[in-house]
This record gives sequence, C-alpha cells and structure tokens, in this order.
Amino acid sequence: MLAGKIPVTLVTGFLGSGKTTLISKLLLHPDMRRVAVVINEIGEIGIDHDLVTLSSENITLLANGCICCSVRTDLQETLRDLFAQRRVGEVFDFDRVIVETTGLADPAPVVQTLASDTLLAARYRLDGLITLVDGLHGVGQIDQQTEAVKQIAIADKILVTKTDLVKADHLETLCQRVRQLNSQSPIEFIRQGEVDPKSLIDLGLSSSHASLNTLQFLGEALNDGVAFESKGRYLGQKSNAHSAAVKTLSLRFNEPFEWLSFTSALELLTTLRGPDLLRLKGIVNVEGEPVVVQGVQHIFETPVKMDRWPSEDMDSRLVFIVRNMELDVIRNLFQAVGAIKSSSISTT
Repeated sequence: MLAGKIPVTLVTGFLGSGKTTLISKLLLHPDMRRVAVVINEIGEIGIDHDLVTLSSENITLLANGCICCSVRTDLQETLRDLFAQRRVGEVFDFDRVIVETTGLADPAPVVQTLASDTLLAARYRLDGLITLVDGLHGVGQIDQQTEAVKQIAIADKILVTKTDLVKADHLETLCQRVRQLNSQSPIEFIRQGEVDPKSLIDLGLSSSHASLNTLQFLGEALNDGVAFESKGRYLGQKSNAHSAAVKTLSLRFNEPFEWLSFTSALELLTTLRGPDLLRLKGIVNVEGEPVVVQGVQHIFETPVKMDRWPSEDMDSRLVFIVRNMELDVIRNLFQAVGAIKSSSISTT
C-alpha cells in the first residue's frame, strides 16, 4: 500500500548546481513547514545559518518549524532513526522528507535503498528525483563528469539554474544535451533557487488509483489534460542522438503478458546488464490488468496494481534509461524467454 507512506523527494545535481540555494528557498515557503531535510554530511551543511534556532547531535530545528538531519553513518540508519523519533514524539510529525545528496553522488543507490530496505519501504516512498543542472557549466560537466550524466538521466524533473548568467543560445545547447540523456522528464529554468514547491512534489505514484497523474508519473506526454493517443508518442520520445552512451529506449507491447514470463524477462535483463539499466518505468498489461513497474539497475520496487487503466490505451509501455545498450538487446531478450511474440512489439 502506498497510502500513508511518507513521500521522499531526492534532490541531486553536480557540484555548484545550486542545491543549497534551492532547499534554503523551499524551506522559507509556507507550504514546506512540515518537512524533514536529510543532508549528506560530506561538505557543508546546506542550510543557511540564520535559519537555525536549535541544534542537537544530529537534528537541527529550523526557524520555520522544519527539521534538518545530517547523515552520520548511512542513509538507511538516518531515515530509520528519523522515523523512530517522529513516532515517539522527539521530532514533530513531518509529512515529507527531502534528501539532498552531495554533488558527486550517484543517486541510484539512494533510490535502491528506499526500494530494497524492507523497513524503509514500509514507511517511505520515493516521490520524485529532482536534478539541478548548472546553466553556466552544465555542458562541460556533461562532457567530463559521469556523475552529472547519471544524475540527469534518471531524473523525474530537471531544474536548470543560473539562467540569468547565460545567453539563450547557450541554454538551448544545454537543453539539447540534457534531452540526449533524458528525453522524457520536464525541464524548468529557475533563478536564485526560486521555484514553486508544488511543481516539485507529487511526481511519484502516490496510490493505486489510476488517473492522468499516473501517466505523468510514467513520463507520458499530456495535452490539455488528455493523453496523446499517437502510437509514436508516449513515455517520452526517443532521442535522435544514437551515439550517446546514455539514452532513453521505449517499447510498446500490444499483447498482454503473463506475470511470470514478464518477470523472467526482467530478471534476465538485470542479470546480464543490471549496471547499464539505469532506470525503468512502465505500465504493464498483465492478463488485462494494469500494473506499474519501476526500478533502478537490479533493484525493483514492489509492483503496483492500478484500480483501472488510466486511459483507453491498454498496451504495455516500458521506458528504459540505459547505458551502452541498444533497443534490439531488450527486444530480443523478451522474445528469447518467450514473454511475448515478436509481432506484438513496437518501438518509438
């Protein structure tokens, strides 16, 4: 059950991209008064000192009522301790957690932690992965830093910062590079960390009740509240940059799956190419029923059976964020295990 779990928003981005500024501005917003902020202790604590009113060993109480918790050992222990303190009343009854990673962090292990730790999975759910991209230095970071590439590739939303410091043609070039890595997630330009908090929350799957939000969570393009019905446009369009090591690959399956055959195909894929399967999202037709699946590398979250299809489209749609992998590899693997007939597969 997703209902009742505390949503976790993961904020990542390469060094100097503006994570500290963003979170500081968010915490000043009235809608963010019941938030717990978890910050990796490598480097500076990312909250302005004038917000701090009281500190304990690893919990900081902020002037607006939020709490800030620094990672002393590992994220699992920190989140467990935070929930335990909430339960016994040592900290307030926060209703959301923001986790800020270091600029050099690979966000995939954090996502895997939330999915694979049974205690955490029972209490928290990933609501979205926000990646900040430095508008001034982002192109160079994409060219030189593998961490920056992965942070962008698996993001649910991308915020381009420092847009007031660069010209429009530079931003256009940067966005083209970002789109080569992540063709489905929305991009927003921000300045000085100013952003509507509502645009950063509810990006994930919050319940089994299907709606257009389910399609947005999957990355499917919407137009005036209606899903695109075109067979060639769903879950984000595939980038034309075929030479990129990291890319978005999409598959559509016209025939229903049996759950065992579908999971067998995924298990084989993760066994053979787990490190290169950066992220997967999809909605799968399992004997007529819609099931949402998502995973990072070899770790998959518990599948969620929706109460109904979110639209009239009942095809299975899967989007893979991969590294050094071609669409034929995935397509052939599904066929090899007998999960689906070749005639039922189409691509974008």
